[in-house]
Amino acid sequence: MTEFLDLEFQDSVRMPWNVLPGTKSDAANCVIPISAIYTPLKPLPSTSPLLPYSPLRCRNCRSVINPFAIVDFSSVNKIWICSFCLQRNYFPPHYQSILDQNLPGELYPQNTTIEYETTATNEKPQLGSSNVFLFVVDTCVIEEELGFLKSALLQVLGMVPENCLIGLITFGTYIQVHELGFAQIPKVHVFKGSNEVTKDQVLDQMGFFAKRPRPSTGVIAGVRDGLSQESIAKFLLPASDCEFVLNSILEELQKDPWPVPTDQRAARCTGTALSVAAHLLGICVPGSGARIMAFLGGPSTEGPGAIVSKILSEPMRSHKDLDKDSAPHYHKAVKFYGELSKQLVHQGHVLDVFACALDQVGVAELKVAVEKTGGLLVLAESFGHSVFKESLRRVFQSGDHCLGLSSNGIFEISCSKDIKIQGIIGPCASLEKKGPLCSETVIGQGNTTAWKLCGLDKTTSLCLIFDVVKKECSDAIAQSESNQFYFQFLTYYQHGSGQMRLRATTLSRRWIAGPGSKEELISGFDQEAAAVVMARQVSFKMENEAEFDPIRWLDKSLIHICSRFGEYQKDTPTSFTLSPRFSIFPQFMFNLRRSQFVQVFNNSPDETAHFRMIINRENVANSVVMIQPSLISYSFHSGPEPALLDVASIVADRILLLDSYFTVVIFHGSTITQWRKAGYHEQPEHQAFTQLLQAPREDADAIIKERFPVPRLVICDQHGSQARFLLAKLNPSATYNSDVPSVPGGDILFTDDVSFEVFLDHLQRLAVQ
Repeated sequence: MTEFLDLEFQDSVRMPWNVLPGTKSDAANCVIPISAIYTPLKPLPSTSPLLPYSPLRCRNCRSVINPFAIVDFSSVNKIWICSFCLQRNYFPPHYQSILDQNLPGELYPQNTTIEYETTATNEKPQLGSSNVFLFVVDTCVIEEELGFLKSALLQVLGMVPENCLIGLITFGTYIQVHELGFAQIPKVHVFKGSNEVTKDQVLDQMGFFAKRPRPSTGVIAGVRDGLSQESIAKFLLPASDCEFVLNSILEELQKDPWPVPTDQRAARCTGTALSVAAHLLGICVPGSGARIMAFLGGPSTEGPGAIVSKILSEPMRSHKDLDKDSAPHYHKAVKFYGELSKQLVHQGHVLDVFACALDQVGVAELKVAVEKTGGLLVLAESFGHSVFKESLRRVFQSGDHCLGLSSNGIFEISCSKDIKIQGIIGPCASLEKKGPLCSETVIGQGNTTAWKLCGLDKTTSLCLIFDVVKKECSDAIAQSESNQFYFQFLTYYQHGSGQMRLRATTLSRRWIAGPGSKEELISGFDQEAAAVVMARQVSFKMENEAEFDPIRWLDKSLIHICSRFGEYQKDTPTSFTLSPRFSIFPQFMFNLRRSQFVQVFNNSPDETAHFRMIINRENVANSVVMIQPSLISYSFHSGPEPALLDVASIVADRILLLDSYFTVVIFHGSTITQWRKAGYHEQPEHQAFTQLLQAPREDADAIIKERFPVPRLVICDQHGSQARFLLAKLNPSATYNSDVPSVPGGDILFTDDVSFEVFLDHLQRLAVQ
């Protein structure tokens, strides 16, 4: 496992297959596609330099020079040969002094991932090259919730960097765009929420051309194209200039004044408010690193993007309604937010959603706009909940735990001629740049070799899926030069400092074909990366393929993999063994089948959309915790140690710490609970017990500090109601109807789910047939 972690440390990439199947039929037999989980902005090792110039590119395929390029030092005009298309390229004159012992940084063998600073340092940053935050605040909430939201916003305003531009829109039944550049009296521009608002209406109504004639032709977009700096500064001002005005507006903010009949929901026009916000940013700061931060306290019921009617007797859509296609507003809302996402991607802007309500707010419909723009999503029960307050603080936090928000990314892939790109599953939008590298089979955002990443951060990870096009393998395999596949990932983005940078990662992987390939393929199998690719694929298929049966698909895939790579005698299940490289993979699949990504029972469509969005953007380490939570045991007899994710791990005198990514659970065994209730931890002679109670809490705090969105912390006792957060994740090896006697002080589960042992038994029987 460590060699895969070393590769990830070097190049921010994890691949299920690190030795690749060399032909189309071999790749099909491997079940899990040739793929990579790539984290474009993962912090680089300290030894990796930042090169202060633009990269050299191949004049044929436009890939960037890299350590795998062949350099001819002997010719008069030095030449490098592209590793992708074998094109011969001349070095420019300022490279002429390079030698075997005097290489530029991009040719060092260890610099397979390198970053270039492509902006000249003496260039002045334009308006909007600093970040822009447009707050869109829902006022259709109860006074208490509005109070929580106002206090959270007032806290983070002090954390926004001074040069960042800020704007404010509030909405309920109507939409109010606040003028921050007019401090004398509060001034707002009001739009009706029930109608769709066009860009021209925003331009006319908000007085952008009150003092100068409007251009008769062309697109109006920012200072360069027709707008005065003065008219933009009415609505978007640097944080340092508008802090006082913003504070006073927020402090005086009242809940939506429109009366709500007792048998109706509040009239909330979320879709129109987001549309006005998108038009405002498109007019003022197109192409800049701007984020719409929407704070939603309930479902949209008015205007385009509504997810439910105002009549309370109409229930909110459930998974069953979506399966039966009986959710009347769903498809219209998804279409509306799909159009909004195209507009935001075109403008280069991001939509972040902070949804805080006991009811659903419409995340399932909004998902397309948040995901395609690379936005952040936080789901909590209330604006007073620590999940919301801490997550919002993390967005603006600097230092070690900052998110490293960057913007305006463009991601491109080059690869060897025998590999084609099927697509990307992750937070990006296709730029529809078709070419010979595009596969006919499309998964996720496909049919292109370039994608837009409007917003990305240190952990944003893309799942890239490839296709092998070589039909069969000739004797050329004997020549070791030809058995490498090359991949190059280019990420051009705007760094948090405002500079434009290019990060280039170039990988080489050996391919193998023919009779002896099984052992080679097994030696390069990364089971954690494979589980994450399967999870992303199954989530994508569940959302996009009608009549798709996820359990059947996962089971068939697992049986096929085990019969292809296991060692066994035909029809003898007891003879079945798996290599250590594959041994944990069935366990990952067992937990994935039971996870919230596949089982939608007891989750709303909003929660399911939230879970799937997070797994589609997180790196391998975080995704594995979502699929198979980690369990740590604390007791007097030993220090903290990993425990089996099994009901047998529950013991009366133990504390368990469960990390399932979205929830962190501290679970006290029954004896520990009795001692705590008796107050032993407050007595000086029981210091060891005090420390035992503190240890899991400190570890939980460390997990929470590292993570975004901040997970929910649950502290519970054995046999208590909240113990369900732990019990739902455990392997049911002892249930109410099993023959296994329960451990004294242990627990049993009231479930009809099969245990991992029964699952493995069936798997072995089917794999050897």
